[in-house]
Amino acid sequence: MNDFKRAGWSSFSVSRWVWVVGGAAVLAFAYLVWRGAAGDFLAAENRLLVLLRDSSDPGRGIGPWWMEGVMRDLTGLGSTVVLTLTTIGVVGYLCLRRSWFAAGLVAASAGGGAVLVVGLKSLFSRPRPSVVPHLATEVSASFPSGHSMMASVVYLTLAVLLGQLVVRRRERVYFIAIGLFVVALVGVSRVYLGVHYPTDVLAGWSAGIAWALLCWVVAVNLQRRRAVETPPRG
Repeated sequence: MNDFKRAGWSSFSVSRWVWVVGGAAVLAFAYLVWRGAAGDFLAAENRLLVLLRDSSDPGRGIGPWWMEGVMRDLTGLGSTVVLTLTTIGVVGYLCLRRSWFAAGLVAASAGGGAVLVVGLKSLFSRPRPSVVPHLATEVSASFPSGHSMMASVVYLTLAVLLGQLVVRRRERVYFIAIGLFVVALVGVSRVYLGVHYPTDVLAGWSAGIAWALLCWVVAVNLQRRRAVETPPRG
């Protein structure tokens, strides 16, 4: 029996989910390019960045003394080093399982996402926020947020791929929920640290989700062809 039917995911429901969420992500990104990258929300975004700082010292974030360290740790979850090590570790594990197509899917998703981030940043070349001091060092362009986008690409691709390797629906939902939670934390940390405008993060999430869903479609097609190996029962 087909693994999707056994898990309660018909091909129609999967396709509908992909089209709805993927289409919404693409439209959101297009809107953010049209309005956000052009600076239409700049005044409101600057006010938010200021509100996230200590009123007596703009060089300090709001909250308890340990908050800045927590935010730096969270933003590290979307760093190139962490995402690269995560991808290598997962690809290595899949190779040990001889899940060659799955390993190739993860590598292609992460690699393609990285190329896409560089291209988008070069295309828009939006300067970083300057209304508050940065609490982290960054040198690349601001739009879209690379940390937010690559976190979306890597963690959500891994989530949906892991969902192909289990049967129970609640396990699939758990993987996706954890992926979305981590992605959200990374994006929030970027705004808190003052290195991105909120629209940068929203654009990063939108583009990353769209790319991850493309990889989801590939994973579905591969499993239909029995190319993505599922673990034996028992």
